[in-house]
Amino acid sequence: MTLPMIAASVFAPAKINLCLHVTGQRADGYHLLDTLVAFANVGDHLHIQIGNTISVTTEGPEANGVPADMDNLVLQVASFFKEMPGASFLLDKRLPVSSGIGGGSADAAAAFRGLMAHWSDGVVDPVLYDADRSPMGRGLLELGADIPMCLQSTTVRAEGIGDVLTPVSIPSLIAVLVNPRVSVATPSVFSALEYKANEALPETLPSFQGPYQLIDWLSEQRNDLQEPACRLFPEIAEALKVLDHTKGCLLSRMSGSGATCFGIYETATQAKNAEKALRDAQPEWWVVSVVLGNQSEHALPRIKRSNTAAFS
Repeated sequence: MTLPMIAASVFAPAKINLCLHVTGQRADGYHLLDTLVAFANVGDHLHIQIGNTISVTTEGPEANGVPADMDNLVLQVASFFKEMPGASFLLDKRLPVSSGIGGGSADAAAAFRGLMAHWSDGVVDPVLYDADRSPMGRGLLELGADIPMCLQSTTVRAEGIGDVLTPVSIPSLIAVLVNPRVSVATPSVFSALEYKANEALPETLPSFQGPYQLIDWLSEQRNDLQEPACRLFPEIAEALKVLDHTKGCLLSRMSGSGATCFGIYETATQAKNAEKALRDAQPEWWVVSVVLGNQSEHALPRIKRSNTAAFS
């Protein structure tokens, strides 16, 4: 079958663990989690051009250190599409690398969504995401445990190793993300976690009527990786302390294995003011005000088909 040229632009939103409970460890070394995840309205942008060769070019403020070879998850996802002659990827990197907000996994998920939009005319069978029912789903999970949740980019409870997903409805939250420019190796943080069989989230989550109820509930939860990460990287503890001291911060916490932390605020004005204060005080840090919630619509590929499709 001959298909027209395609150019696709796909948003890869940041993944934020609002809470993260480590509940055990499997015999194969994978840790078991119970986490509530939201997605931010900031992220990377991936542009795809179907062609005859496979390559990735990275630009943007966070491009440094992103591999251009098969270590890049985007190219590994592309290798799943055996019948595709090739694809050129242009990655506009906006999220810090190795920062606990799923940047590489979000990019891989964006590549999958964009390529599937080409091969399936935009109709994607959810079975393809399912590691228990699809070889491609298993392959995506093996590339990264965060990829299945990043594929959906919606608010979700993730259990198991991150592959057991239950969509949840929660209010949007206004927040500021802060990364103190520390690159964190996830295995080192898990290794520093002394007790790995911690209490899970409640079996049934509350029906949150508004952001305050959600924030109150989150304050009773935790990120079990935060304490070991702060021991290994004191800069994370400093970022949390600085967030706590910004005016209007209702809750601060680390996302994932770090080093990105978030503070939650009542209003967008408070968040913007905190963003400015943090940028002024710590000009080397990565700081951005965001809305956390469901980004599934924004994460849908934007497709252009023509005989001369090009990046826009």
